[in-house]
Amino acid sequence: MSRAPRPHLINDEKVGPVSGMKRTTEKNLMVFSGRAHPALAEAVARELGTGLVPTSAYEFANSEIYVRYEESVRGCDAFVIQSHTAPINEWIMEHLIMVDALKRASAKRITVVMPFYGYARQDKKHRGREPISARLVADLFKTAGADRLICVDLHADQIQGFFDGPVDHLMALPILTEYVKAKYGEESLAVVSPDAGRIKVAERWSARLGGVPLAFIHKTRRTDRPNETSANRVVGEVKGRICVLVDDMIDTGGTIVKAAEALMADGAAGVVIAATHALLSDPAVDRLKNSPATEVIVTDTLPLAPDQEFDKLTCLSIAALLSRAIQEVFLDGSVTSMFDGHA
Repeated sequence: MSRAPRPHLINDEKVGPVSGMKRTTEKNLMVFSGRAHPALAEAVARELGTGLVPTSAYEFANSEIYVRYEESVRGCDAFVIQSHTAPINEWIMEHLIMVDALKRASAKRITVVMPFYGYARQDKKHRGREPISARLVADLFKTAGADRLICVDLHADQIQGFFDGPVDHLMALPILTEYVKAKYGEESLAVVSPDAGRIKVAERWSARLGGVPLAFIHKTRRTDRPNETSANRVVGEVKGRICVLVDDMIDTGGTIVKAAEALMADGAAGVVIAATHALLSDPAVDRLKNSPATEVIVTDTLPLAPDQEFDKLTCLSIAALLSRAIQEVFLDGSVTSMFDGHA
């Protein structure tokens, strides 16, 4: 004959039988890195005061990717860092496989950290029968097991809505503006957007640089030919000013160099180019070397090969920004507070 469970007493009052087990859980932050940009991941881990989780990753003879973690990840708060640089499809696939491995190894929460979001420029249909590849990338990461994304300066803000979960959209703006303010703060400046679509970003730049004048380049882009634009006229007053030409990325450099030439033709005293992502696909380096710009300022969201470096180029570290965002997410803090409520 089974006995009924004894009632549990709290302050001498019967509250019924107790079932289950209660335990105060400890959070365990673990940082993982793919092979695309290990230097950035190591810098982020150093800022966080931790190390990268040892990982085995290699290709089979037929180029299939294999990933295995050398430590237990059960119950951890995982942050998987991978920049989608060239060859972009290979590194996105490795990133997806890393997320899948964490899910199957019982990680508690998986945050995908992608300083550069691959396929971000394919965020809408320009013509019929085109894909929206940026949405597909978001869906792939959700299916693989990602709970959250952390990205830096997305090409289009609406990409945040493509992922079915929280997206923390970081901005390199504070890092870039601090550098420009320190070096060119005494000059007569103007902030210039390379097209009308990025004028909001230019407005934030202007506010951080003390309300300097704004201008933009009126341009047309060919939807049937990639990386081709024609810079037209400058809209705004730039004569006699050092123009800070701001964009989210530099790929082949055609757009940004034509804009710099248009500004000089309109009477600008000089041009400084500032962009977050330095893709620098060929022939970007030659174009930028021979452009009227006196300096090209970028961040290290993407790795730079030795042949992509040149005298005019200044590369600023994004590691402190990423580590702060990771810390805020891990501690259930506020990422928005990092950007004065604008993120």
